[in-house]
Amino acid sequence: MPLVASATVPATTANLGPGFDCIGAALTLYNQFDFVCREEPDAPPVSINVPGSQSSLISKDKSNLVYQAFKRLYDHLDQDPPPVEITIKMSIPLARGLGSSATAIIGGLLGANQLAGTPLGDTEILQLAIAIEGHPDNIVPALLGGCRLAAASQSEMGMSWQICDVTWHESIIPTIAVPNFALSTEKARSVLPFEVSRSDAIFNISRLGLLLRGLEKGDENWLRTALQDKIHQPYRQILIPGYKAVQKAAMDAGAYGMVISGAGPSLLALAHFQKAKEVAAAMAEAWNAEGIAAQARPLNIDGNGARSRREMVTRRMR
Repeated sequence: MPLVASATVPATTANLGPGFDCIGAALTLYNQFDFVCREEPDAPPVSINVPGSQSSLISKDKSNLVYQAFKRLYDHLDQDPPPVEITIKMSIPLARGLGSSATAIIGGLLGANQLAGTPLGDTEILQLAIAIEGHPDNIVPALLGGCRLAAASQSEMGMSWQICDVTWHESIIPTIAVPNFALSTEKARSVLPFEVSRSDAIFNISRLGLLLRGLEKGDENWLRTALQDKIHQPYRQILIPGYKAVQKAAMDAGAYGMVISGAGPSLLALAHFQKAKEVAAAMAEAWNAEGIAAQARPLNIDGNGARSRREMVTRRMR
């Protein structure tokens, strides 16, 4: 009987305005990754299946990010990875600022860890995942769930990560608006300045502190100020057609504020749960009025993070 593993990983929204590259939250939208060890003597190292509309956008060879993460864990264990069949079931759109690459990395690592007999715990998996991704803001909540703040800690033993959970008040609903165009993280990073002024740094530091308290207390006035940013959003707005119109629509509908989700182009509004559906409709309508097809909906914070399992199954191999 073949050995089978699966991992379900939530979407994430990162930055939340002033928390550039250090804060993120897991959302109730998921990608699922299924792994089957191939038993045939002539099985290829990897075969990848991607059902659905995004299949043509996903590589099906060894360059696939899920397989790269899968192999990375076996390399870490100093073992050869087994021939594997991977099925990727995607509900999270690619290149939209919702952490799809983080789900691939976490999914690949968890699938490999399960098939290898779970030799690594969350801390080691987190270190591997951040090394692959390059920054923690999406990776941490994708694995651990909730809203998380991550800070690098340098010591004589090397660099490690301090992870802080952030309390998210139950009345605050994250609403995501997703347009029908993509924006690569590389392009979004290319427009950022190499240096920022002292005043802009102070602006963001004060608002990040206020954001943490505003999320905890659900304080509308604090959040309206806290979601402001001067380090990345002013520069990235030019890459997102209709940004100002969608922002105005969200605020007019009662949102506390609107930010770019991750590197964009998806936009995130925070609102009281009684206003969330109205905010979602207004954001979608505003983008549609600009000639850009978009979908928007309220989500919730996923408090569990990634889930994985392993089993032996009777299955006819293809």
